[in-house]
Amino acid sequence: MMQNVHLAPETDEDDLYSGYNDYNPTYDTEELENDTAFQQAVKTSHGRRPPDGVTRPMTAVRAAGFTKAALRGSAFDPLGQSRGPAPPLEARNEDSPEEKIRQLEKKVNELVEESCIANSCGDLKLALEKAKDAGRKERVLVRQREQVTSPENINLDLTYSVLFNLASQYSANEMYPEALNTYQVIVKNKMFSNAGRLKVNMGNIFLKQRNYSKAIKFYRMALDQIPSVHKEMRIKIMQNIGVTFIKTGQYSDAINSFEHIMSMAPNLKAGFNLILSYFAVGDREKMKKAFQKLIAVPLETDEDGKYISPNDDPHTNLVIEAIKNDHLRQMERERKAMAEKYIMTAAKLIAPVIETSFAVGYDWCVEVVKASQYVELANDLEINKAITYLRQKDFNQAVETLKMFEKKDSSVKSAAATNLSFLYYLENEFAQASSYADLAVNSDRYNPSALTNKGNTVFANGDYEKAAEFYKEALRNDSSCTEALYNIGLTYKKLNRLDEALDCFLKLHAILRNSAQVLYQIANIYELMEDPNQAMEWLMQLISVVPTDSRALSKLGGLYDSEGDKSQAFQYYYESYRYFPSNIEVIEWLGAYYIDTQFCEKAIQYFERASLIQPTQVKWQLMVASCFRRSGNYQKALDTYKDIHRKFPENVECLRFLVRLCTDIGLKEVQEYATKLKRLEKMKEIREQRTKSGRDGSGGPRGRRDGSAGSDGGQNCSAGSRGERLSAQLRALPRTEEPYDSSSNKELDASYVDPLGPQIERPRTAAKKRVDEDDFADEELGDDLLPE
Repeated sequence: MMQNVHLAPETDEDDLYSGYNDYNPTYDTEELENDTAFQQAVKTSHGRRPPDGVTRPMTAVRAAGFTKAALRGSAFDPLGQSRGPAPPLEARNEDSPEEKIRQLEKKVNELVEESCIANSCGDLKLALEKAKDAGRKERVLVRQREQVTSPENINLDLTYSVLFNLASQYSANEMYPEALNTYQVIVKNKMFSNAGRLKVNMGNIFLKQRNYSKAIKFYRMALDQIPSVHKEMRIKIMQNIGVTFIKTGQYSDAINSFEHIMSMAPNLKAGFNLILSYFAVGDREKMKKAFQKLIAVPLETDEDGKYISPNDDPHTNLVIEAIKNDHLRQMERERKAMAEKYIMTAAKLIAPVIETSFAVGYDWCVEVVKASQYVELANDLEINKAITYLRQKDFNQAVETLKMFEKKDSSVKSAAATNLSFLYYLENEFAQASSYADLAVNSDRYNPSALTNKGNTVFANGDYEKAAEFYKEALRNDSSCTEALYNIGLTYKKLNRLDEALDCFLKLHAILRNSAQVLYQIANIYELMEDPNQAMEWLMQLISVVPTDSRALSKLGGLYDSEGDKSQAFQYYYESYRYFPSNIEVIEWLGAYYIDTQFCEKAIQYFERASLIQPTQVKWQLMVASCFRRSGNYQKALDTYKDIHRKFPENVECLRFLVRLCTDIGLKEVQEYATKLKRLEKMKEIREQRTKSGRDGSGGPRGRRDGSAGSDGGQNCSAGSRGERLSAQLRALPRTEEPYDSSSNKELDASYVDPLGPQIERPRTAAKKRVDEDDFADEELGDDLLPE
C-alpha cells in the first residue's frame, strides 16, 4: 500500500507546484495531425463510417463529452442535462390481467404462510380454513393463467405447496380420508418431481388408522422411490417399517429391519426397539448383543469439560457462560437424558430374563455399562436392583443392596441413604430412618429428598417446628420439591397455623392442579377455619377429580347436613353409600334420615346392613325391629325381637318390647317374657347394690366394667368408637320405647376405613423417583416421519 505514496524530499527548496504541467507526449492531441500512423489509421476506416449526418460514438478514441460540436461553440454537457428531465414512469395498470394474476399469487402465498403459523400456534381449525381458502384461490389463479398465458407458465411449485399444506392440515385435524385423497392428487401428478416420498405420510396416516398392512405397503413404495444417496431418509422409513411390524406382531421382520439399521446407521431408537423385538421372541443371547449395540451407539455430544474455564481469562469465561445453557447445550442434555432413559429401561426389561435370576442379570448389565461411556449409570442400575428386591417383598435384600453404597462417592451414597431412609420410614422404624436420613444429608446437603425424609422422621417424633425447618431447607434447595411443600403444610396444620398451611396448599394446588390430596387438605383447612361454604366448594372440586371417593362424598354430605340442607346431604350420603356400602356412619345417617321422614320401610335395609357389618352390636337389630313396629308390621317386629332375644338373652330392652308386643297382641308367651324381664331387672339391682357397696368399702370410685348388663342408657355400646355411636339425628328422633341396653360381653369394632380417603396425618416421603420408573418407553414405537 505504501509503494504508491511518494514523500517530498526534505532538501528540495524549489516551487512546490513544479512538475504539474509535465505529461506524456503520447497523449498530446495537438500533434495528431503530424502523426503519420494515426492519420493512416483514420484513412483506412473512412469507408466503413456511417453516412454524413449520422455520428457514431467513438468512446474508444476520445474522452466522454468532447465532441466536434463542442469545437463549434456548444456548451460542455457530458451528462446530457440540456435535453431536460426524463419522462415520468408509466403508471401500473392494476386492471391488467398480468397484475391481477400477480396479486392473486401473492395472496395465495400469504394464506399458506398464515395456515402454517396457525398450525404452529396450535389453532388447527384456523390452519385448515386458511389452507382451504388458499386451495380455492390457487384454482382461480390457474384458470386465469390458462386464459392469459400458455399452460407451461403455470407455477407448479405454488400448486404443490398449496396441496401439500392442505393435506397436512387435514391430517393434523384427524380428517384422514380427506388427507389421503389430497396426497393421492399430488402423488399421481407426474408433473410434481419427488412427490413419491409423500407416500411416507400416507403410510403414517394408515398407521394411525391401525391399517398396518397398507402402512407397510406405502412405506415400501416410498422406500423404492427414494434414491440411495438420501441415506438418512431411507433409514427413517425403514425404522417406521420395523415399528409397524412390531405392532402387527411380526417380530422376525421387525428384527430384520432394525438389524439393518443398526448395521448401516445405528441410533438409540432402533437399538431400543431391537431389544424389544428380541425380548418379545425370548432370545436371551440376542438380547445381550442388542444391549451391547445400544450401549455402543455414539452419543455425539461434547464433553462437560468443554464448559469449564481452563483459566481466569474474562473473555473466555464470558464465552463459556454464554454457551453453557444455549439451545445447543440444551439439545445435548436432552439427547444424553434420552440415551440414559433407553439404556436404563432396556436394562430393567432384560435383566430378569437373560440369566437364571434377575440379580445375576442385573450384575451382567452393570458390568456392560461400566465398560461403556455411560459408566455413571451403573450405580443407578444397582439402586434399581434394590427397588426390584423391594417389589418382590424381599426387604432384607433391598436393604443389603443399598447398604453397599455407603462407601461410594457422596452423590451415590446420598441417593442410597435416601432410599434406605424411605424404606425404614415405611416400616415405622423411625430410628433407622433418621440415621440414614442424617447420612444422606451429610453426604449431600443440597439433596431435597434427603432433607424431606429427615423432616419426616422429626415429624413422626412430634417435633413439628424442627420438621418445618428441614422442609423449608429442602424448598430452598429445590423450589419444585412438592413433597416438602405438602409436608410443611401438614406441619403448619399440626401447629394450628392454619393461614400458613392454607398458603402452602394453595401454592401446591397451582403446581398440581388435579391432586386429590391437595384439594382435600384445602377443604379440610377451611372446615377447621369454620368456613363451610369454602370447604364445600373445594370438596366439589375434589369430587370432580375423584367422583367415586366415598369419603369425600360423605364429608360433603356432613357439611350440607350441618348447614341444614337435608336434601343435598342425602344426595351425597347416598352416593357415598353406593360406592362404599360398608361405612357405618353413612349407613346410620341414611337410616336416621328415612325414619325422620317417616319412611321406616326404607330404613330397614340400612340397619340390616349395619347388623351384618357389626353382628355383635344389638342396637342395629333393635332398630330393624323398631322400624317394623313403626311401619305397623307387628308380626315381623315380634319375630325380629324373638330372634334378638335368642342371640342376646340378657338384653333388657328386647324383653321389654317382647312383653309390650305380646300384651298388645294377646299372646301366651307374655308371662314367660315378663318373668325373664323381672329376673333380669332384679339381677341388675343386685349388681348395682354390690357396686355401690364395693365403692363405699374401698373409699373411692372404681371404674365400671365394660359390657356389663347393669350399665344404663346404653353406655356400654362402645361410646368411644366412631363406628358404633349413635348420630345426633338418630338420638334426636321421637321414641316411645325406653333406652335399650346391650349386655354382650364382646364388642367388635368393625368400622372400615375407606382406602380411597386422603391420608392427612402422615407426611409424604421422598424416595429417588429416577430409579423407580418401570415403563418400557413403548411410546417410541409410534415414531412419525414427515419429510416436509
